[in-house]
Amino acid sequence: MSTLHLTHPSFLDHDTGPGHPERPDRMRAIDKLLAHDFYSELVREEAPMRDDVEERILLAHPQRYLDMVKRERPEKGEGRVHLDGDTVMSPGSWEAALRAVGAGLRAVDQVVDKDSGIRNAFCQVRPCGHHAETERAMGFCIFANAAIAGMYAREKHGLERVAVVDFDVHHGNGTQDIFWSDKDLFFASTHQMPLFPGTGAVSEQGVGNICNAPLRSGDDGERFKEAFESRILPALKNFSPDMILISAGFDAHEADPLASLRLVEADFLWATETLVSYAEKQCDGRLVSVLEGGYDLSALARSVGVHVRAMMDAG
Repeated sequence: MSTLHLTHPSFLDHDTGPGHPERPDRMRAIDKLLAHDFYSELVREEAPMRDDVEERILLAHPQRYLDMVKRERPEKGEGRVHLDGDTVMSPGSWEAALRAVGAGLRAVDQVVDKDSGIRNAFCQVRPCGHHAETERAMGFCIFANAAIAGMYAREKHGLERVAVVDFDVHHGNGTQDIFWSDKDLFFASTHQMPLFPGTGAVSEQGVGNICNAPLRSGDDGERFKEAFESRILPALKNFSPDMILISAGFDAHEADPLASLRLVEADFLWATETLVSYAEKQCDGRLVSVLEGGYDLSALARSVGVHVRAMMDAG
């Protein structure tokens, strides 16, 4: 059984403009690291442009929101537009956003198919998705990639209970918003607080399906592990999902410029191994990871490297 890696050159064409932290060089840094022989056993596919992608987006977003994004997207030769203060669309962003969703759908298909030879999958995509609320683009995010993939796993493949675990330094308010009132969708997050987007308090619990474990500025790997072990893992086990998706943001790294947690690669390795081990025991190995944040290029690449290797070493 293998790990599937999904990405596409179109993710470089999502042009956020000079000085924007969510930039194409993030893809290049990861590409360079994953080209090493150490990752030669990855099964590599291009993130697809699927015929059903807009239909699947509607699992998480209403038609009026999809229509708004279509209406606002710039055409070739035009400049960039802002969907909010920091969420940018360029002429290449529409294709990138659709392929980012498509990567999650393909990953779910392959991980669920027992004959595919795929145990788990990593979606190296942009734009990221966990801040995209039901009807609102924000925080660099246009469509809720991980949430859509989780809802698709239920609709297409009949999985009853799906969990998203988010360790990005910023709270995944979009996933939380979309999952809020559905008892068979679970969202758990560790994140720095206070910090953008201002959500993620312990008291935010949905219908008992939301578990937030906020961390303070300066917290290190030990506090991160404590939050996982005392809050996230017990809630995950109580929920008992049929599949786990990871919103894999690496901006909690001590080198990242947008926050002030002090995690290092070993902490992301531990979290990944922990979630992979749980998936192996309780979810028949079904695990899909979707890239979110991470803005120091070297730290991002190294952290993705240990994350992907832990997935490859599963079982």
